[in-house]
Amino acid sequence: MTTPSPAPSPAPARGERPDARSDPQSRLDEVEIKLSFLEDLLDTLNTLVARQSEQIEALGRELVRLKERSDRAERDGTGVSGTAAADERPPHY
Repeated sequence: MTTPSPAPSPAPARGERPDARSDPQSRLDEVEIKLSFLEDLLDTLNTLVARQSEQIEALGRELVRLKERSDRAERDGTGVSGTAAADERPPHY
């Protein structure tokens, strides 16, 4: 009678060393490395989102300023350049 051979161990995950599963310290080191990269990525993304938020606010203020300028020009009967619309030469001249 033959003794059954032990079941083969599952193949290591992609990018993982074959012995990494059996060594808890190696597994912990891998997790800490990944966490470090994720924290760096999170900080980078937070900085990017904050900068984009500031840009959006600045563009909103600029839009309000241009809208007020346009409304004022319409009320005064002047063009955007500040001259009366009747005094402006047509574009084909």
